Amino acid sequence: MRAAVYRRFGPAAEVLAVEEIETPSPGPGQVRVRVAVSGVNPTDWKARSGAVPMPQTSGDDWFQVPHHDGAGVIDAVGAGVDPARVGERVWVILAAFRQPWGTAAEYTVVPAAHAVRLPDGASYELGANLGVPAVTAHRCLFADGPLDGRTVLVAGGAGAVGHFAIQLARAAGATVVSTVSGPEKAKLAEEAGAHHVVNYREEGAADRIRAVAPDGVDRIVEVALAANLRLDLAVAAPYASIVTYAAEAAQPSLPTRELMTRNLLLRFVLLYTVPPEAYAAAGEGITAAIQAGALTPLPTTAFPLEEAAAAQDAVENGAVGKVVVTVADPDLS
Repeated sequence: MRAAVYRRFGPAAEVLAVEEIETPSPGPGQVRVRVAVSGVNPTDWKARSGAVPMPQTSGDDWFQVPHHDGAGVIDAVGAGVDPARVGERVWVILAAFRQPWGTAAEYTVVPAAHAVRLPDGASYELGANLGVPAVTAHRCLFADGPLDGRTVLVAGGAGAVGHFAIQLARAAGATVVSTVSGPEKAKLAEEAGAHHVVNYREEGAADRIRAVAPDGVDRIVEVALAANLRLDLAVAAPYASIVTYAAEAAQPSLPTRELMTRNLLLRFVLLYTVPPEAYAAAGEGITAAIQAGALTPLPTTAFPLEEAAAAQDAVENGAVGKVVVTVADPDLS
């Protein structure tokens, strides 16, 4: 099969190239997916650059096909998997986690639970948008209970996690406020469905959030805890959850007494280590939202497989929206 592969860490243009490699076969409990579209996330270029550790990175035969997310069709199953799943349209998550077979290839193999049915009518492009961003958003939103009738603040509503957090929260019956850094990103958050959008860089941001949530917000999906904690505390309701999913170089200074007095919950989410039931709940919730027409892809920039290195560079350089790699024609013919 054709696949983008790297065998050492470094700049994408120097270490990532498309090669012919052996097509993997699904092992017990796995499915093989013929990939239509591969989604690129920041974690993908960070792993390839060596910025984050990988479990197995040694040996003469070591290689990595990058990208955790993607969408396609199951074409083979391993022992213990229902054969009826062959031919099923799916989106996948964490394909490159602790194994070499990411989605930047014509085929990938993943645990059966990490290949989630893609409802009829949903595009492979939408499927490739999901994965890491949508499952992260779901965990941040629902780890602490239902949202119906509650108010949610999504920091960074123009990003991929923010986009799906807005849409999943709104589909669950929440009033959604999003913070952004400027007009272009405000437009993206509005298009995602945020009821209210506030520029956090402008004076009076907390007052504008409090104007639409006078009793405070109940759940905060946070992308930059150290930078935004004071704003979060200014608008959080008693007993609110502040849930952060991104690590920064700056470390937050926690006002312990204030957090205690208001009985606030500070939750940290790392997708690789969430409990298995969280994946199942996310799969169910995301599927229901797709079927309801509540989820849309971000504005998307597509690269062919041969330009996988350029796709990773685009994400590393801060591309707005979603970057994908088109592997096969949409009908997979």
